[in-house]
Amino acid sequence: MIKLLFLLPLLMCALWYWYLQQHGWNIRQGWKGFSYIISFNLVIALSLWLIMLLTQHE
Repeated sequence: MIKLLFLLPLLMCALWYWYLQQHGWNIRQGWKGFSYIISFNLVIALSLWLIMLLTQHE
């Protein structure tokens, strides 16, 4: 499951791009939404990475 998490930002950005196109907006007008999507996914990735580091047993 973790291996497929890279698809989440791609899917979210594709949906946001589709939404922009449906409403007649261009990418420049929706740039803030893309930055929110990327930052949200970075927070999720860093959180999962930290949890993985904290729970490793050696």
